Order: sequence, then structure tokens, then C-alpha cells
Amino acid sequence: MLKFDERRKDETECQNLKNIYGIENVPSDSRMREICDEIDPKKYIAPLFKVPFRQLQRGKELESMVFYKGCYLLNLDGTGIFSSKKVSAPYCMEKVNKKTGEITYYLQMLGAAIVHPDFKEVIPLCPEMIIKQDGTTKNDCERNAAKRFFEQLRKDHPHLSFIINEDALSPNAPHIRDMKKYNLHYILGVKPGDHKFLFNFVKDAAYDGRTIEFTIEDKKNSDITHRFRILNEVPLNKSNQEMQVNFIEYWGYSKKRDKVTYHNTWITDFTLTKENAYIIMRGGRARWKIENETFNTLKNQGYNLKHNYGLGEKYLAPVFTMLMMLAFLVDQTQQLCCPLFQSVWKKTGSKSSLWEKIRSYFKCFIVKSMEAILRALLYGIQTQPLEQLIDVHNTS
Repeated sequence: MLKFDERRKDETECQNLKNIYGIENVPSDSRMREICDEIDPKKYIAPLFKVPFRQLQRGKELESMVFYKGCYLLNLDGTGIFSSKKVSAPYCMEKVNKKTGEITYYLQMLGAAIVHPDFKEVIPLCPEMIIKQDGTTKNDCERNAAKRFFEQLRKDHPHLSFIINEDALSPNAPHIRDMKKYNLHYILGVKPGDHKFLFNFVKDAAYDGRTIEFTIEDKKNSDITHRFRILNEVPLNKSNQEMQVNFIEYWGYSKKRDKVTYHNTWITDFTLTKENAYIIMRGGRARWKIENETFNTLKNQGYNLKHNYGLGEKYLAPVFTMLMMLAFLVDQTQQLCCPLFQSVWKKTGSKSSLWEKIRSYFKCFIVKSMEAILRALLYGIQTQPLEQLIDVHNTS
């Protein structure tokens, strides 16, 4: 923000902000914080996520990411966006050290992105902030955030079919009931330590010969064998035996190494068969895309998600976070659909390098569109001349 405050005084950059974004007067960083702190992001920013999403739908680009039975695979996970022992805001959550009494103030968000095992791109939806809610003093939690997210998801996309894909912290009866309430399918990771009753049930079923166990040879890699154990209509846990789920266990086996290289277990609401076990497994394994392609990109490739840009008193940190996610959606949409963006990204080698080169052209040239910058980066300013070059060597 301080760098932005320095650059806003640059005549070229101010002209470009006016040309491209229609900004007549660029506020100082402190004034920008004051303005953004008053903006309710749910009211004014959240609806904007539907704009590029609708364009993806109209352009038929989103259809290529359908995963199974007409459903999109929607990864959900929480991540931290701020933590400090010194500074806080009224909406910050608090964690007290039981031994020292020291308070840590923190903020989180529930991120969501449409993913596909065969795509590098992810399509982020509007995140749900995990912060102290209006009128409460209690900490918020990921489960409550998920309830709010599901409700808004169905308001925004009432006719789309989704498969919610989450980690092993999510498979509990209230959460699954919420998904059923909003007509959402699911693939959820499960672990023996958290679901002893379920795993003992499957163990007994395997002993009695009631599980279906089979092997599939990998079509692309002759070294890999896929081994499965599936069982339908398994009680979720001892206290919710009426809630039936379908269980799948998977082993990835390397013939050359003569060892299991990957092992995991999931539950789903899809009836499992030999025909669909492989694709359900691929959906479960794609859960890491919310960590790698989404959170890791946002934190380590130029977006600086965990940087504290200011907390304010009302909405400042949520506003900056949601604006960052909106920018990420635009970038991912270009990465998926725009050959020009794809070519420039490939030429520059990394997202961070691409952003830096865009900034340098934004600073040194008068431009009328982002497309002009991308074309100049791809073809060179000799082939794609820009309107005006600022002589940075002229000090007179």
C-alpha cells in the first residue's frame, strides 16, 4: 500500500488508471483504507464474482470442467489470512494461550474453487469470511461459515450441480445434512482416528466378504496398479447410524518399487461401483488443488494473501481479501480462456514475473487497455507499439 501511495503521484500511472479503469482521482493509501473500511463486502463485492462466472458459462468454457454426472467438483477449505499478538480489529477472532494468557488475534476465510483433475486452472467462487459476526462476541468457525456459504451458493447458482470435496475434518452429521439440504453431492476424506466406528464396520464387512475389492491397471502408466475396496450403505458413526454413506479405500501400487505409493479413504453419497470407483478416487485426490493451485498461488505468487494491508474497524481486511480473490478469478479466467494471456505467461515463466513486467509497462507507457500491455509483452514494442514511451533517462 505504501508503494502504491508513492506510485499514485506518477503522472503516467495516474493517466493509465484513468484510461483503463476510469479512476479520475487516486486516493492516498490512508484514504483508501478509510473508504474500504466502510464497504460491506457481502453487499458490494460478493455479487461481482458472478460477472466473470456468467461469461465463462456463456462462452461454454465452464462446461469443459464438468467432472462427473453433470456436476462440478467444488473444493472447500479454510485458510488463515491474518495473525498477530499485537494488533487487532473488533471482528478479529481470539485465541488465548492457556499457560501464559497471551492473546493471538486472527482471521480466516473459507475458500471455494471449482477444480478438475485434468486442469491446472481453478475457478474460485466468492469466499466466506471466518470472522466474528455482527452482534456477537464469540469466535466464528469453519462449520458455521460453510452453512452461510451453502446458502449463498444456492442463491447465486440455483441450477448448477456440485460435488463438495473436502478434507477429513469435514465428515460430520450436521455438515452432511447441510449439504443434503442444499442438494449438494460430496466426496469427503475420512481417517481411522476420527471415524473408528465407520472403519470397524468396514473391517468387519471385509472379514465377512461383504466389501467389493478389485484392481485396475493404469492405462497411461504400466507401472501403476490401482487397488480399491468399496462398500455402500455404511453408518457414519455410532451416534448417527441412520446416516448412511458409501465408503471407498484406495491404494496406488508401484510394480517397479514393489510398494504402495499412495493410500487414502473417502466417503461419498454416490453409490459406488467398479465402474465409477476410479473417477470418485480422482475427485478425492484433487482436493489438494485448493491448497496448491489456490492458497499457495495466492500466498506465494505475487498476490500476498497473508500480508496485513490494514484491519480498520469494520470491513477493511475482508474487503482486501475479497478483492484479491476477485482479481484471482479474473486471472484464472484469462489463464483458462485467453490465448494471449497464456502465451505471455509462458514467455515470462512465472506469475510473479508476469505481474512485475505488467507493472513496469504500466509505469513507463501510456496505455489504453490491458490487452495492449499483453501484446507488447508478447510481440515487443517494435511490433506492438504503445502510445507513448516515457524517457526515464531524461532528468531535465
